[in-house]
Amino acid sequence: MSYLHNIGQYFLMIKQIFRKPTKWSVMRHLILKDIDDLIINSIGIVSFIAFFVGGVVTIQTALNMTNPLIPKSLVGFATRQSVILEFAPTFISIIMAGKVGSFITSSIGTMRVTEQIDALEVMGINAINYLVFPKFIALMLYPFLISIAMFLGIIGGMAACFYGGFSSVDDYIAGIQMDFIPFHMVYAFIKTFVFAFLLATIPSYYGYYMKGGALEVGKASTTSFVWTSVMIILFNYILTQMLLSS
Repeated sequence: MSYLHNIGQYFLMIKQIFRKPTKWSVMRHLILKDIDDLIINSIGIVSFIAFFVGGVVTIQTALNMTNPLIPKSLVGFATRQSVILEFAPTFISIIMAGKVGSFITSSIGTMRVTEQIDALEVMGINAINYLVFPKFIALMLYPFLISIAMFLGIIGGMAACFYGGFSSVDDYIAGIQMDFIPFHMVYAFIKTFVFAFLLATIPSYYGYYMKGGALEVGKASTTSFVWTSVMIILFNYILTQMLLSS
């Protein structure tokens, strides 16, 4: 029954996010701070991982294409499909569940432990809107991060292809352009927006409703990472089935 209680409490929290909003002069600064914490500060790690994993995808694809009848351009095609459809939206989101999700849970959880949330509620402020809504708005810029990951993943693949001698840059670019389906980009960004919503709300839920002291903040961060990752994988399956299986 605790699972049903948590699910119900989670949806009630989502409803509360949009009720009794904090005045804009205060909210603007909170949103800008969260954009800096959650999006801008994540560009470095996302760029690093995307570039090198794109290179690894290319190397593994090229090494498994041993048949001389297979055109070299398929290396670029396979890298593009892997990066755009799955790696950038899903793999990066799971990494962000660890980085951003843990940050959100620990920051809100620390406020709960130090009774700052209780102080907000005593002052008549909707604490859920004050704490969670800026993170929700900041993570609406999450597709910007995924766009960087897509671009650098493909560039990393090109670098690996060229310096590893697996194929020429012209063949790789021809593969990137081959049979491109624009809807795949739409699919990737639909997933990205759903994952952004999960990244903003699930860690916030575990931070806001945690109980105990400083030790429980760490436990809540771990739990939020696990459940955010589980829900990302689950929604990845559902959205792929809905959008690509027709």
